[in-house]
Amino acid sequence: MGCRPPVRREVQREFWRLVAGGVSTAAAGEAVGASLTLAHRWFRDAGGMAPMSLADPTGRYLSFEEREVISLEHAGGVSARGIGLLLGRSPSTITRELARNVGARQTGYRASRAHAKAAERARRPKPSKVETNEALRAYVQAKLAEDFSPEQISHRLRVDFPEDESMRIGHEAVYRSLYLQTHGALTRELTKHLRTGRYLRQPRKRLDGRTNRSFITEDIHISARPPEAADRAVPGHWEGDLIVGHDNGSAIGTLVERTTGFTMLLHLPVNHAAPTVASALAAKIQTLPKALRASLTWDQGIEMSKHELVTAETGLQIYFCDPHSPWQRGTNENTNGLLRQYFPKGGDLSVFPPDYLDYIAAKLNARPRKRLQWRTPAEAMDKFLTEAT
Repeated sequence: MGCRPPVRREVQREFWRLVAGGVSTAAAGEAVGASLTLAHRWFRDAGGMAPMSLADPTGRYLSFEEREVISLEHAGGVSARGIGLLLGRSPSTITRELARNVGARQTGYRASRAHAKAAERARRPKPSKVETNEALRAYVQAKLAEDFSPEQISHRLRVDFPEDESMRIGHEAVYRSLYLQTHGALTRELTKHLRTGRYLRQPRKRLDGRTNRSFITEDIHISARPPEAADRAVPGHWEGDLIVGHDNGSAIGTLVERTTGFTMLLHLPVNHAAPTVASALAAKIQTLPKALRASLTWDQGIEMSKHELVTAETGLQIYFCDPHSPWQRGTNENTNGLLRQYFPKGGDLSVFPPDYLDYIAAKLNARPRKRLQWRTPAEAMDKFLTEAT
């Protein structure tokens, strides 16, 4: 059987040149025609640093052949400027090369020794920005402890320190500082705050009786939802769902505001039958100002068959998605995936008290979001409420 032809070295050199220039792994891979999977594999396998074996002999680093020329010409009395002109290098490059590699006893410049020393320096761990900038390191550590992702940290720095260019770091550099022994400026314990597993959940089995959707009428189908709910233009439109524990025996209700991403959690310690869910939902919605009670979109689970009670108590209009259509509640589905970091599948969710649920909701609401220009849901909600009064 034939094997896959190797990727040309020039392609990988160009990939690493782009990464070194600040281009993301995905964009660099796309620019050289490599798949996203392959680009991430190159980055991961090399530990985020271009392999020395890919060094361009005519690029930034001197090749062995160039060092042989330096050795011969220097021994012949040619100046650094003259050698630089011969090689197409700046005189300062030649001067620096000679200063680094002339023997301690002034035994002269030897190409083999100089090349070996250069390779050794390249392999030697370089201090990362997180190591050398104490303020940046403290900020990154604090935000990781608050469960910010490296990407959120990278972008949030520009929000919190708009005038301080020293407070900048790419998200891939944060990952390197966490995972690479040579860049271990951040403690490995902080990796437990990174999210793992899938972001998108596979369709789960519903409770017995969830196929009974006789309570869904045309006027409360998602197609009847007002346009402003769909385009996220005005806050006050929510998405809701349950995350369930072991054997569907316990649950937590999740509510996410579509415009801001603001999250609230429902405490359902005993059961998640329709009357229980309606009572908990109505109580939570009544904590909101009326401007934030526009609509709620839920799936067709039987736990919402008492939705009329919620509407009667709160004035909140409730709409229902099509069957097996989680993308119609995409914000809520994504949030449920984030919540699994704190409430793993297969656990007993009844053990978590209400104040802990409020604490976790507050943590999510304090995480910056890309679609909010790296503001947090709490900040976005506060801005809306301030402007509404």
